[in-house]
Amino acid sequence: MVLALGCVGGQALAADDGVELGNKVPSANDIEQGLFPDDECEQLKAAGFKCMGFKPPVRFSLPAATFKLGSAELPEVLRQQLDAFANVLRNRRATDRKVRVEGHADASGDMAANLELSQRRADAAKQYLVDKGVSPDLVMAVGMGAKQLKDPRNPNAAENRRVVIGREQP
Repeated sequence: MVLALGCVGGQALAADDGVELGNKVPSANDIEQGLFPDDECEQLKAAGFKCMGFKPPVRFSLPAATFKLGSAELPEVLRQQLDAFANVLRNRRATDRKVRVEGHADASGDMAANLELSQRRADAAKQYLVDKGVSPDLVMAVGMGAKQLKDPRNPNAAENRRVVIGREQP
């Protein structure tokens, strides 16, 4: 079941898979509203208004920038997408609202190898953000292996080799 939670950049958000970026580079506004929707509520409160709630943070799936089989080298499209995230995250400091960068693998290798490869992908994406000026304490890199396939009907599909960026949930 897919439950729509809101909209970012004209795209419906689903509870289970978030915003599908494909080859699109998200705008700073889409990233801000997606990762930190509660900031808008805080701004309203600071201006003396009552905030009636905010939509939950979303996860951004970057599958079209797929990794080559067995590789943690960041594809060019993924670098462009990460540049947009770096521009937003560069001015944020580590708080209780950390950003989670997940690396994912397809099911073509064994479980242990996929977990290690997905961690290398998450680490590569985090390091790229840090090299662009993002505080290393703000970003958490997590390898997911092949346990959350984007296309479970085709476990070896390229779209399963991806990075997902979202807020770390308490």
